[in-house]
Amino acid sequence: MRNTTLRMAALAAVAAFALTACSGNDGGTDRADEVAANCDNSGDPNTVTVYSGRTEKLVAPLLNSIGPDVLGAGVKIEALYDQKPVKVLEEGGKSPADVWFGQDAGELGALAANGYLSELPAQVLGAVPAQYADPGKRWVAITLRSRVLAYDPRQIPAADLPGGIDGLVDEKWRGKIGYAPTNASWKSFVTALRVLRGEDGARAWLQKFKAVEPVEFDKNSAVLDAVDQGRLTLGLINHYYWFMKAAAQGADNVTAKIHYFKGSEEPGALVNIAAAGVLTCSDNKEAAAKLVEFLLSARAQQYFADETGEYPVIANITSKHNLPTLTELSPPAIDLNQLSSVSETEAMLRDVGLLK
Repeated sequence: MRNTTLRMAALAAVAAFALTACSGNDGGTDRADEVAANCDNSGDPNTVTVYSGRTEKLVAPLLNSIGPDVLGAGVKIEALYDQKPVKVLEEGGKSPADVWFGQDAGELGALAANGYLSELPAQVLGAVPAQYADPGKRWVAITLRSRVLAYDPRQIPAADLPGGIDGLVDEKWRGKIGYAPTNASWKSFVTALRVLRGEDGARAWLQKFKAVEPVEFDKNSAVLDAVDQGRLTLGLINHYYWFMKAAAQGADNVTAKIHYFKGSEEPGALVNIAAAGVLTCSDNKEAAAKLVEFLLSARAQQYFADETGEYPVIANITSKHNLPTLTELSPPAIDLNQLSSVSETEAMLRDVGLLK
């Protein structure tokens, strides 16, 4: 009976999260007051607990390098990786989390809309261009990443690649395209598709995409591996997966290449963010804010630029990777808070049959 009750409570939390996430950041401040009134965090005030939607492989080397010069003497970091934002809502005011470090704008927007993120200090928000910080002051971008098309040059020359996502629904690609339907980056792409083309336009493209029988994978890295091994011709991923693979194996040992879609009206050219915010019920907001500020330091930004191949969000950081500039890509100018309607995206994907 107890297990059934817990499952029902979790389902109710997920439903509440989904409903409020649809509304973007509207009402987030009022909800933050409600959340703050019910905080009951009994964690260690000398520990900054990070819930990371990002993987341990990407983030741990940097977090593990942080010393007392950043957070203060006696303050340590405890990180939990591969987390989902709904966990915060399920835990409510008892959540031990101090910082959410997410891989997607939609995650941060949904948490802010539900009142689970507090305002960040001005020096943190002011470290990045305005378009990469929440107007409500509750999250800030840490890195940028572009959607790309991975391809096998043995099967298709670069000159014959489709110019945009509409070229991916051609019958000739039946069973030859990989994607990761449960990954946050795919869902953000579909949300951007909804923003740019409207509900009917997004649904029409998804139905055509499903008709060519794309191949499902759990992760972007698995999509890239399948293309690299010649098991697929094309794959939809984020750009940095290729650069990490090239760094690990040597670029000459990676067969797959990546193609950047371009254009202000092209959903496939979406540039999304990894972002961070301080939880409303954090029992160490000062140290938590210092951690977010550190993620925007030259040291941290250089790490992401070189080790993960992501775009930095502060000036004067040069990556060792040969990345096209964001000006060259000319991505869609989407308000990143609009990507918070993840639940509506998931509902559409299930209705179309692209998400279980």
